[in-house]
Amino acid sequence: MAGPARPRPPAGLQPPHSSALRSHHTPAHVSGGLAMIAAYLGFAFAYVFGHGSALLSRSGALVMPPWLPIGLLGGGLLAGTILATRVSLHVQRTASPAERRAEKLVGTAWVTGFVALGLAITGLSTVFDEPELQAVLWPAGSTIVVGLIYIAEGAVRRNALHYNLGTWLALVAAASLFVPAPGLFGVLAVLGGGAYLVAAMLERRRLAT
Repeated sequence: MAGPARPRPPAGLQPPHSSALRSHHTPAHVSGGLAMIAAYLGFAFAYVFGHGSALLSRSGALVMPPWLPIGLLGGGLLAGTILATRVSLHVQRTASPAERRAEKLVGTAWVTGFVALGLAITGLSTVFDEPELQAVLWPAGSTIVVGLIYIAEGAVRRNALHYNLGTWLALVAAASLFVPAPGLFGVLAVLGGGAYLVAAMLERRRLAT
């Protein structure tokens, strides 16, 4: 004989359905997270091998073609940028109209930031008649711009990991200017590339949990 029916709790107190708990790990969410991990790894490759080879080449520790460090850096940055753009498009597809607008506004900061950086570096190297400044200001300055945009993206997406990565990159790049070249490239390779690797691992753990 069946026992008395158990009273049903009020609607507001009912535990969330298991499908609701899984809503944060939909295929689209996982796909965006995997693309972000791949983007972090692409940037890590650019920093570790691009700046690392620049350090070895400029210090005379290893003889290599002049185009190799730039090629390694550019290849990694291109791959990371393509994957990061995929993440941004994914966020826009699943966001509300207000969030989509904020994401687009942050996206334009990439163009604004690097155009402003290019003008500043060209102006400084021209005014002080020191073209070699560009070799130092471009890697450090571009990392500062990337870090600041990551901070904005992290705030818009409510992604603390992305926000903290941007904070770290901006501070490390600014501090690297105190290190005489070619040591600056070593700082960016180890502390910048290492930060991207840590971010990739933390993003993977976040998806797993």
